[in-house]
Amino acid sequence: MTTIGAQLAVLSLITGLAIATTMQAQEKKITRGELPPAVEKTVAEQSQGATIKGFSTELDKGKRVYEVELSVNGHGKDISMDKDGKIVEVEEEVAMDSLPPEVKAGLTSAAGSGTILKVESLTKGGKLVAYEADVKNGPKHSEVQVGPNGNKLAHEE
Repeated sequence: MTTIGAQLAVLSLITGLAIATTMQAQEKKITRGELPPAVEKTVAEQSQGATIKGFSTELDKGKRVYEVELSVNGHGKDISMDKDGKIVEVEEEVAMDSLPPEVKAGLTSAAGSGTILKVESLTKGGKLVAYEADVKNGPKHSEVQVGPNGNKLAHEE
């Protein structure tokens, strides 16, 4: 095999692995009937008084996670659970006006010249760990996060 042929073979292998890894991490829409019984039980409990908008599943750090997308009193709420129905994470839309001043200031600073479109609280293990904002800057969208105290996070949640 020539050097160029070997390089192309290695490049093809790397590209194939990258695509497989990306596909594995992608969310897959599913139906309620595809939920494991323990997840269905948690969904039934958590969706009381809410409108269910859909279900999905994905691998997160090698573990299967199930998500229910809800609408509660006009705002979005996504609940992620493991296969045993244990809640792993809750993302809940919150009004900018309801945030503590230091969180508003932190998000506004992180957004820079962009416009904050939506803010969500992120709860993991029953503990508020961050606030996340969807930011529009021209045609581009991005997300920024700050901690519960409005400070920049050491790592993204």
